[in-house]
Amino acid sequence: MMTNIPEVKLGIIAVSRDCFPITLSQKRRAAIVAVCGQKKLDIYEAKTTVENEKDMLCAVDEVKNAGCNALVVFLGNFGPETPETLIAKYFDGPCMYAAAAEGDGDLIDGRGDAFCGMLNCSYNLGMRHLNAYIPEYPVGTSTDIADMVADFIPIARAVIGVRNLKIITFGPRPQDFFACNAPIKGLYEMGVEIEENSELDLLVSFKAHAGDKRIPEVCADMAKEMGEGKYYSDLNTRLAQFELTLLDWAEEHKGSRKYIAFADKCWPAFPQEFGFVPCYVNSRLASRGIPVACEVDVYGALSEYIGACITGDAVTLLDINNSVPKSQYDAEIAGKFDYKHTDTFMGFHCGNTPSCKMCAERAVKYQLIQHRLLEPQGSEPDFTRGTLEGDIADSPITFYRLQCDSDGILRAYIAEGEVLPVGTRSFGGIGIFAIPEMGRFYRHVLIQKRFPHHGAVAFSHCGKQIFEVFKFLGVGDIGFNQPKALPYPTENPFA
Repeated sequence: MMTNIPEVKLGIIAVSRDCFPITLSQKRRAAIVAVCGQKKLDIYEAKTTVENEKDMLCAVDEVKNAGCNALVVFLGNFGPETPETLIAKYFDGPCMYAAAAEGDGDLIDGRGDAFCGMLNCSYNLGMRHLNAYIPEYPVGTSTDIADMVADFIPIARAVIGVRNLKIITFGPRPQDFFACNAPIKGLYEMGVEIEENSELDLLVSFKAHAGDKRIPEVCADMAKEMGEGKYYSDLNTRLAQFELTLLDWAEEHKGSRKYIAFADKCWPAFPQEFGFVPCYVNSRLASRGIPVACEVDVYGALSEYIGACITGDAVTLLDINNSVPKSQYDAEIAGKFDYKHTDTFMGFHCGNTPSCKMCAERAVKYQLIQHRLLEPQGSEPDFTRGTLEGDIADSPITFYRLQCDSDGILRAYIAEGEVLPVGTRSFGGIGIFAIPEMGRFYRHVLIQKRFPHHGAVAFSHCGKQIFEVFKFLGVGDIGFNQPKALPYPTENPFA
């Protein structure tokens, strides 16, 4: 159950230019609300129609008093440029602007010219430096606009979530993982708060939770989730203690914020001092909409949170990790799936992917790499246990990331693809991913624009909504996996 994402309460305000019939906007607004009702889209209809600035203030007060946190501003006719754009300034929440198409009346008294009015509306929004969501084609019938409303809801949910988010970190980045850099300038520009803590702070809080009376209940839930034989019974108490530590920290440290994400240092000192690796706990919180990014990847946590808000579903964070062996591609992918070898790669992490997104054979295991590094050679794994391992289940996916680079510039990428139903024969939480033109995307977006190795994964095709959220948040550089017919600026035309 997702417990850490906003609920969107949507309102609609119609605007009308005073030289056009106000009834035209009101009638068209009512038609949109009726279609939204048929589509089970809950929307509050503001009865104040805006013709001037005083109307604007009244309408904004009306939707605020109704509890709205997102808004559709509807140009039922040409619309008054100043009042309609000031709505976005005075309303504390994301706004969508859309306009009425003609066709529901004659073209004398029944013509609204909202097609024209949207141009002036956009111009005025720009002059005031106001950001709003404008659909790809923002002019339509009541049915068309109801569909735009449906698209807007997950976008609004993500924007509201980001603006009310605090990211809590524990520890500095591990050595040689400076790619997960986290300039906080970009966070503040988007309205995200950050609280940075020491690993010692977390350890002290963890120890204080020893013997917590809630631990048996959490242990039982872990056992139920995994199934017998797929977890270490002697480890669950420690893992449950850690889960409660994070959840309590979130509640106690939200401050002025409503939502929380974590970015924690998970190695090399963590396992020996805490007695486990935290991956399985991270996976459980992610399944509830509380991302816990490993390796103190602040922008990875933010990216995950955006995906959780958009999809209302569990997400994960993976390394863009290793190529698929040519022999494996030839034997199990070529001729069965319409992908070139360079379209494929393996997405991997130690074990933070929620169990609901993994194949049935998944189990709590140990971190092989850290066992090699931290425990005696040939010994049974002890404090390196706690990963959730297995193949990631086949699914449509969107691979994406929002990043603030070392110069303080926000950049992002988005690519849609799928996890193939092909066994990896490897360790960790891992899957074979296929993205059209991945090879070119890897070189001319991921490498060329210096993105780090972590990417967020949403388990659906939601690139359209993620793209709009990134735009709304002010990201000017959004890369994507361009088709072969559309070369990248840095792509060698002679290669």
